[in-house]
Amino acid sequence: MKIEELTAKVLENNPSMDRYQLALAVSKRSDELLNGATSKLNINPKSVKAADLALMEIAEGLVSVKGFTNKEA
Repeated sequence: MKIEELTAKVLENNPSMDRYQLALAVSKRSDELLNGATSKLNINPKSVKAADLALMEIAEGLVSVKGFTNKEA
């Protein structure tokens, strides 16, 4: 899936989130991945950029973005 499609998917599923907040979330998860965190996807992390991998994880709902969930508490 293209980056634009992943971004649209995340923003559609989380109406309280805007692009800036998504960029911050992707940045934080990218840093985690670059510092040794294990990916939650079955993708070789060396074949994909950390930012793209982070966006994929967020789009698939494998990584929650604190404060921007669609679920009721």
